[in-house]
Amino acid sequence: MPEGIIFDLDGTLVDTVPARIDAWAAVLAEVGIAATHAQLEPMIGMDGRRLAREAAAVAGLELGDEAAEAIDRRSGELFDERNRSPRPLPGARELLGDLEERGVTWAIATSSRREQVTASVGVLGLHGAPKIVDGTHVAHAKPAPDLLLRAAGELLVAPEACWYVGDSTWDMRASVAAGMRGIGVLAGATVDAHALRAAGASVVLDTLHDLQHELDG
Repeated sequence: MPEGIIFDLDGTLVDTVPARIDAWAAVLAEVGIAATHAQLEPMIGMDGRRLAREAAAVAGLELGDEAAEAIDRRSGELFDERNRSPRPLPGARELLGDLEERGVTWAIATSSRREQVTASVGVLGLHGAPKIVDGTHVAHAKPAPDLLLRAAGELLVAPEACWYVGDSTWDMRASVAAGMRGIGVLAGATVDAHALRAAGASVVLDTLHDLQHELDG
């Protein structure tokens, strides 16, 4: 049993990745950067400022820090407009309730800004406010380990005693960098099991229902 479990949010607990991709495509179009949904899919989950710079680089452009920050903020605004009816992914509510019964402490670590997570967390049906570490808390979001390490600190659990559950290669790379066991989940992912394992996942599951079985094992 892990002493603590840390979850990504978008694409792991809630089905919001399509809205994220639409928002990024829209903001990049606003600033004249061409990016297809297929190009954006594997980028979702990384630090938004890095995503802006990498998308610009593919288009042959270079962004400074201020421009990348502004694009990231605008992407969040456009995401909020699209994220009106988020849905929990299969097994999310049941798993979080099960963790409370087991007495396993948990937190959310997401590259998103705090103002972007309210609607998504609200559909999880939690009894109280969860511990959340977001992209505004650290200088470097995923794939850097900073978010995960801070979340472990919030839980008062050593990183090596934590599992990190996510849907993207950036999640798995961050878990490796943090010294945590990475658990990949496919239900809301835009990448396949091979990509998650190649990025460092120790196990890849279809849904969060399967994570309950993993805990039993």
